[in-house]
Amino acid sequence: MASPRHDASSPRRLHALWRSPRIPALAAGAAAACGFQPLALWPLTLLGIAVLLELLARSRRPREAFALGWFFGLGHFALGNNWIATAFTYQANMPAWLGGIAVVLLATYLALFPALACLTARLLVQRRIPAPPPETDTRPSLPFLPLALALAATWIMTEWLRGWLFTGFAWNPLGIALLGSFESRGLALLSPWIGSYGLSGLLCLLAALPGIFVRLAAPRGTAGRMACALLPLASLGALATLLSLADPWARQAEGTVRYTLVQPDIRQEFIDDPRQFEASFIKLARLSLPQVPGRRRMVFWPESGLGDYIRDGYPPYVYRMFTYAGDPKLSRERIGRVIGPYSRLMTGAVDLVMKGEDNLAARNSVTVLDGGGDILASYSKAHLVPFGEYLPLRGLLEPIGLSRLVPGTLDFWPGPGARTLDLGRYGRAGVQICYEIVFSGAVVDPAHRPDYIFNPSNDGWFGAWGPPQHLAQARLRALEEGLPVLRATTTGISAVIDADGIVRKFVPRHTAGRLDGFIPPAHEPTLFARLGNAIPLALAGILSLLSLSMVALRSRRR
Repeated sequence: MASPRHDASSPRRLHALWRSPRIPALAAGAAAACGFQPLALWPLTLLGIAVLLELLARSRRPREAFALGWFFGLGHFALGNNWIATAFTYQANMPAWLGGIAVVLLATYLALFPALACLTARLLVQRRIPAPPPETDTRPSLPFLPLALALAATWIMTEWLRGWLFTGFAWNPLGIALLGSFESRGLALLSPWIGSYGLSGLLCLLAALPGIFVRLAAPRGTAGRMACALLPLASLGALATLLSLADPWARQAEGTVRYTLVQPDIRQEFIDDPRQFEASFIKLARLSLPQVPGRRRMVFWPESGLGDYIRDGYPPYVYRMFTYAGDPKLSRERIGRVIGPYSRLMTGAVDLVMKGEDNLAARNSVTVLDGGGDILASYSKAHLVPFGEYLPLRGLLEPIGLSRLVPGTLDFWPGPGARTLDLGRYGRAGVQICYEIVFSGAVVDPAHRPDYIFNPSNDGWFGAWGPPQHLAQARLRALEEGLPVLRATTTGISAVIDADGIVRKFVPRHTAGRLDGFIPPAHEPTLFARLGNAIPLALAGILSLLSLSMVALRSRRR
């Protein structure tokens, strides 16, 4: 039986936990994720960062700042990445309920990056803060403007770090909330100059405006403070609304290479079923036939849509089950007859890595075929998905029952990285398969700049939230690089994105369809295309120096 003293203190502990700033930080993180697709409630992202800044300004010590950032990140990534749980419902190797646990575990790790940003920002502006008197809970505040500059700088650096550490998980940088509707770019029109990570720093600065206005201009009283806080938010709202209605700087030029982009609507439960391969091919074929015979065009098929192994040199048992008529040459020739003699096809495919009769691994590839069924070029995916295309620490995880989410036990091997396929009169094509498109600054071979980027994908794993988030990130790559992006997916959202990040045409989710037209032209290389992530990192350095200078000046005046 518990002691009376313990019973008396339990309500106090619960009350203290509820009053802890960690709970508002958790809620602020979840609110900030609502600015991402499909909700696109960007004011909530600003509000979430504004709340985090206020809590951080009142933190007493560095470890509290770290905890605030971690709780913010936990709410932020758990909600924003909820689509990962859906992937567990399409496989039989692990229980579906593990999907929810996987989302929380991933958020637990990813939350370390906002925690590191908050800790570092606080250390940059740290000064000795006395403890409040025992009769009050008033917390002395850190200098707010230097803190806002510091957080913008450290957020840029930690997002960049998140994009490559342990192979990277660059999904949903904070600044993606500034991207406008399909017809506009919003404040993301600055990304050709500052990149996606620079946009995240800009969003942190915008979120600091209410706090700055309140501290500089607010009259006494709650009403006056609220008015000063709402004024910059209203101004930002008016600007964002204006940018969403019209984008006067976007260019609507037409290119010279015809395309046909196909979305067959092959549902995820049928993708890996060999009994459905022929039906899936018929869907692709019907949507790919030339509308006008004799026209030269590029045809784009998605990742995972083609079930056949189309390369020569594999043992007969490989073709017997998975290739049309058991012959890769016949399979290729059939594809050639579908697209026509004047067309070129870029399709997602799986290539095997063989040693004799033994299958060592596979490669997630894009293969280029001509109208005669000959293979012209190929590309292998470099950024592979952990637990999707390979099992990290296989020797430790496999014995305890964990496996890949896709069928088979063999891992995929990575390709060499971004490259350009020169297809002559059909243009120079860059290729980024599925998840690769989210890596800012790593989607183009700078020595051989392409005319467009092909991004085949299978988004059928990812529920209602994953596909629109994936499309938004493809739009950011188009903006950063000044290149059009063509996305062909199995179930949607397939789209043609011009070099301004504007969606010219699209096929919605769970709809079979095709898009036809001319590939939009590329722009001249943007500043980001030339310098890459050196720009946002330099911006982070400048913001850090400004913050340190303001703190030093403040200390000298005292």
